[in-house]
Amino acid sequence: MNLYKKLMADERVVYLYKGILVGLFSGIIVSLFRLGIEMMLGKVSEAYQLFKSEPIWLLAWIPLTVAVAGVIGWLVKREPNIKGSGIPQLEGQVQGIMTLKWWPILWKKFIGGTLAIGSGLFLGREGPAIQMGSAIGQGVSQLTKGDDVEERILLSSGAGAGLAAVFNAPLAGLMFVFEEIHHNFSPLVGITTLSSALVANFVSLNIFGLTPVLNIGAMTTLPITYYGLIVLLGIFLGFCGCLYNKLLLSMPKIYGKIKFIPSNFNGIIPLLLVIPIGYFLPQISGSGSDLVMQLDNWKLSIGMLIWLFVFRFLFSAISYGANVPGGILLPMLSQGAILGALYGQAAIGILDLEPKYLPHFIIVAMAGYFTAIGKTPLTAILLVTEMVGGLNQLTALSICSLAAYFTSDLLGVKPINESLLDRLIASHDSKRVGKSYLFNLPVTADSYFAGKTVHEVSWPEDVLVTSIRRGQGNFVANGKTLMQTGDVLIVLTDLGLAKTVQEELKVLEKRKK
Repeated sequence: MNLYKKLMADERVVYLYKGILVGLFSGIIVSLFRLGIEMMLGKVSEAYQLFKSEPIWLLAWIPLTVAVAGVIGWLVKREPNIKGSGIPQLEGQVQGIMTLKWWPILWKKFIGGTLAIGSGLFLGREGPAIQMGSAIGQGVSQLTKGDDVEERILLSSGAGAGLAAVFNAPLAGLMFVFEEIHHNFSPLVGITTLSSALVANFVSLNIFGLTPVLNIGAMTTLPITYYGLIVLLGIFLGFCGCLYNKLLLSMPKIYGKIKFIPSNFNGIIPLLLVIPIGYFLPQISGSGSDLVMQLDNWKLSIGMLIWLFVFRFLFSAISYGANVPGGILLPMLSQGAILGALYGQAAIGILDLEPKYLPHFIIVAMAGYFTAIGKTPLTAILLVTEMVGGLNQLTALSICSLAAYFTSDLLGVKPINESLLDRLIASHDSKRVGKSYLFNLPVTADSYFAGKTVHEVSWPEDVLVTSIRRGQGNFVANGKTLMQTGDVLIVLTDLGLAKTVQEELKVLEKRKK
């Protein structure tokens, strides 16, 4: 009994326990979500086969599609924050900018995502899985009477669990939380997220028997003589990623010109457009996971690969921009794979690249293209590494991702989810709401704060450094406290000013000493 009380007094044990709970429920819900999508896609495929022999049934399929669009539109109208991947909304929650109710998000995202993705739209299931996982984390925190800090940590751990349950890639789920959601490393977040991701992965893989969405398998090592081609591939992907980023951000303006359809019901457009795609070209419809697995076997010409890329490039943006629940990660990976195949085929024809290395360029390009758009190279590298089940592609993946990252950076590309979050909260005025908000501010080696006392820094108005976490310790800060590299500052502000304050602190910490 004394041991139990001692363990439960340790916050790391409590977070580990709650992380396991989040992973268990996330694994179950995301696995059911995946099964529902696969079941619906199977029925839709059977319907298209029927239409080829009995086209008259298309007359019944069209009103059914309109009805599906109506249900999705109704769900989005009732809860606007289920549209898209949900990752920008999650980031807004963690930053304290947005407040969402976990239960409506969970069930409406589940139904809306199943209908949209199961209909064959060019959308990924990873975004909904991440948002549903975060909703489960929020629910666990609230039902167990956790505080605001715990809620943000469990939101993050649920997001990592959702990604892990889709790709069976727990390390990528962990890195996604650090690199995309928090933009820093926290041991407590790491412990909680890793436990959630491992449990969710176990549930998906061993209880439900699901295989990874992209199960590529082991590959031989790419010879070092081709690394120069990998650098050029990364640069090429950086330019392509820049174009896709601009296209995605332009979609609200394009859809806004369609005045006769309410914005919440824009889904009717891609849902009707996907009917001829499913009828004539079923093998290229959907998120693109099946396409990636077959791309090397199809042996497509350069002209066909260009057409395929342009087609998926445009229709995935049309699908995502229609305000329906669904992600862009899988469509991005499929586009990257097509670009890798295109580049590899060109290298085979012009530079005598050995054809057996074409699959290497396909998988490397997936990571590079993902990096160019999402600006999360470590997540991209780990995700593809876990897909191939070995570390022998790590160097090529890293080189390509680094080249793509710097190219898109030089072109002024912001992380797509950050841009989407900025648009999401553009209408939110920064004003005091009378509710306190705590957040972590890491002190990095190049930070303006490193080596200074709290008193020496001209902090923005409405900011108070309450305490500092150093190693395993936590102590109250005062004006004479020296801030050191590796410290995590616990900062207090008003909830309504959180976004503005965090932006001001980002600028401040980059000042020259």
